[in-house]
Amino acid sequence: MRYKIAVLPGDGIGPEIIPQAVKVLKTVGKKYGVQFEFKEGLVGGAAIDVYGTALPEETLKLCEESQAVLLGAVGGPKWDSLPPAQRPETAALLALRKGLGLYANIRPAYLFSALVDSCPLKKEVVEGTDLLILRELTGGLYFGEKKRQRTDTGEVAWDTLIYTSEEIERILRLGFELARARRKKLTSVDKANVLITSRLWRETAERLAQEYPDVELEHMYVDNCAMQLIRNPRQFDVLVMENTFGDILSDLASVLSGSIGMLPSASIGGQTALYEPIHGSAPDIAGQNKANPLATILSAAMMLRISFKMEQAARDIENAVNKVLEQGYRTADIFREGTTLVGTEEMGELVRQAVEEG
Repeated sequence: MRYKIAVLPGDGIGPEIIPQAVKVLKTVGKKYGVQFEFKEGLVGGAAIDVYGTALPEETLKLCEESQAVLLGAVGGPKWDSLPPAQRPETAALLALRKGLGLYANIRPAYLFSALVDSCPLKKEVVEGTDLLILRELTGGLYFGEKKRQRTDTGEVAWDTLIYTSEEIERILRLGFELARARRKKLTSVDKANVLITSRLWRETAERLAQEYPDVELEHMYVDNCAMQLIRNPRQFDVLVMENTFGDILSDLASVLSGSIGMLPSASIGGQTALYEPIHGSAPDIAGQNKANPLATILSAAMMLRISFKMEQAARDIENAVNKVLEQGYRTADIFREGTTLVGTEEMGELVRQAVEEG
């Protein structure tokens, strides 16, 4: 079996963390007799510097011709002064999602037992957390009409929050399916007491629930959900929400895993899925061998599970990460007294060796 993977290191720590996931995947390939073909492309600020655009046509074409995309991170201070529509976060990420038809982002948040002390929450609150946030990716404020203009007294600006029933139904249906395969509970997050789009969202969820009688559906306002994620995260199984809510709450959920450097993600919906850590480019530590590569490595595990249907190989990576953590190795973001501090490359190599030996 042969699979083509588009590799987009991007900016900041991207070029440091991506090679760690690639070498783990190469080890998996040898172990299972699968050949992964890796081809790199420029994206984000790195692409702007060379091509003048954050998503060159050849990079999008590379992604379209691949079976999966592995992305590092985009953006940084160097490009912050660009107009919003040209910045890497908009011109690369949003364009990639739209170009590949990726309407759903899956962000699991679970706590490895070895990292209980790395979480700022009490052990009795967070231990055993295992939830999944499903975020709608191609609608809402990020894609609605945006405008800014001068007035007699200053300026006015607006972003338009818009959703169609079709967009809402497809993400909710995926939420029900994911919940059905897990612990059969779906929490639909909205702001139906204020937003008319949320009222349509809630009505659609109620209608679809009739098709999934085995899945418990609950509705929760987004502000309450933010509180409950910290107060009692174990109550959740699958949470589904619109774009902006998902962006914010999934970052909040990273606290539950001990560090934002531990959270992987998968963006799906089209023929080619995209896998990336959620932590961003972290320019303050770029080039210093300090970044945590585990979220990227765990994103590669999601790739094996979702795109290539290699469930055991995905578990091999997750078990390897757990083994390395149990042995006490830590990057700076999860380091605690009594553990062993390692850099990006060493952590990646430790996981690779554990996969090979497992």
